[in-house]
Amino acid sequence: MLHFLPAPLKGTLAALLILCNTLILFPVLLLFAIGKLVLPIAPVRKASTVVLNRIAWIWIGFNNLLMDTLHQVEWDVRGVETLSSEHWYFVTCNHQSWADIPAIQYVLNSRIPLLKFFLKKELIWVPFLGIAWWALDFPFMHRHSKEQIAQRPELKGKDVAATQAACEKFRYTPVTVFNFMEGTRFTPSKHQHQNSPYTYLLKPRAGGTAFVLQAMGEIIHTMLDVTIVYPDGNAGFWDYLCGRIRRIVIDVRTREIPPRFLGMDYENDREMRKDFQQWISEIWADKDARIEALKLS
Repeated sequence: MLHFLPAPLKGTLAALLILCNTLILFPVLLLFAIGKLVLPIAPVRKASTVVLNRIAWIWIGFNNLLMDTLHQVEWDVRGVETLSSEHWYFVTCNHQSWADIPAIQYVLNSRIPLLKFFLKKELIWVPFLGIAWWALDFPFMHRHSKEQIAQRPELKGKDVAATQAACEKFRYTPVTVFNFMEGTRFTPSKHQHQNSPYTYLLKPRAGGTAFVLQAMGEIIHTMLDVTIVYPDGNAGFWDYLCGRIRRIVIDVRTREIPPRFLGMDYENDREMRKDFQQWISEIWADKDARIEALKLS
């Protein structure tokens, strides 16, 4: 409809309208968040969570409609036919660009429960969004490195406990837990620094995924293995807003998580840890080959 506008103008207009969308919905979201905080009983929490998730669904839906109005993106989406908003999922994806998240939200928003990301605890201070993420029960995590644990042994197990506490909130209503296993965006320099065995991927970090399956193995049995490709070359979030990304391929593979990994003791069971890391490595090798094929399709 407004495809004729110059790219920078479309990007500016999109950013302003997304900001307006945020400012309009934020007071409503905050009202229900405060209610959930003041009355932390199960029925109120569950009802508030449903309403808060619906507000987030409306926010994402408006942003998606905005992209359709301003841009002409060719979406090549595969493997979403059997997805359900009534199931719990764990989702992972290769991380190419800051455009990955809005692209994935565009494709999955109405097909599965709201995506919940594990966030660095510092992100709670992001204006508006930090409070919104808190209200929506996005987990804010502080990961401890091996070096920190070696210096302070009392930190061992804190990451698992924090993950379990965060995931406990997800038992009330169906939810999708999302994690970029690479931990950061792919760049040639990072790829070279890691000496990654994959052509298009960084090495996966299995620990965060293992902690989620350890904490939520009773209710999460399915992984959505998402592969995203920009056939014309990777581009950033501003390029996405400006409509410079012409084609996006999103391939979704539904994988049943082997029962032995549900509720596993990843930190203390060495053989289980090696087994799980091998399983993730096989998924990553398959994903690497799939990216090659999608780039040529």
